[in-house]
Amino acid sequence: MKTMRKHNDGGLIILLLILVIHVMCSKKLAVASRITLPRHLNEKRNCTYAITIETTCTKGADTSDHTSIRFGDSYSNDILVHRLNSKRLKRLDPLEPQNLDDVPIKPFQACSIDQFEHTSKCVDLPVCYLYLKLTGNDDWRPGFAQIRVLEGPHLSSDYFYFRRYLPRNVWHGFNACDTKVTPFGLKYKRKVFG
Repeated sequence: MKTMRKHNDGGLIILLLILVIHVMCSKKLAVASRITLPRHLNEKRNCTYAITIETTCTKGADTSDHTSIRFGDSYSNDILVHRLNSKRLKRLDPLEPQNLDDVPIKPFQACSIDQFEHTSKCVDLPVCYLYLKLTGNDDWRPGFAQIRVLEGPHLSSDYFYFRRYLPRNVWHGFNACDTKVTPFGLKYKRKVFG
């Protein structure tokens, strides 16, 4: 009888151990289920980008050629707009950022600031590089460009200043993602695009 009781006690102990392990695992699973993944891992989402570009007042600075833009963050989230000309939203007054016209006109006229809107995947960090590409025969001299992320203003870029004629058929711009301090100032690492 004692042997049988010891055997039952052993089975009872094993049963209690299994129950305790089950409860502990259940608690860990409950805690784990409350942990949320970062949004970029959890879901695919889109952001709306307001792209502002100034064309300088220099004679012959305007263009009607095919213009592309690409920008992104240091996580290599690359946003590419193949034909920026077709995404024009409005023309802005350089002194007062308000809508000047409701009638569509050509973008990239001399002494003008144009705003474009583009929806694409979201960046995870602030926009830190921006490149423009001009395809055609015109000369174009942009003044500055800036990207605002409407869903997250903290992800918006600083201003990128060009103020020179763009070379044709190549990506030209700035990468402030990887900078090094040198005795001669900041050194920016350039991105190479095909």
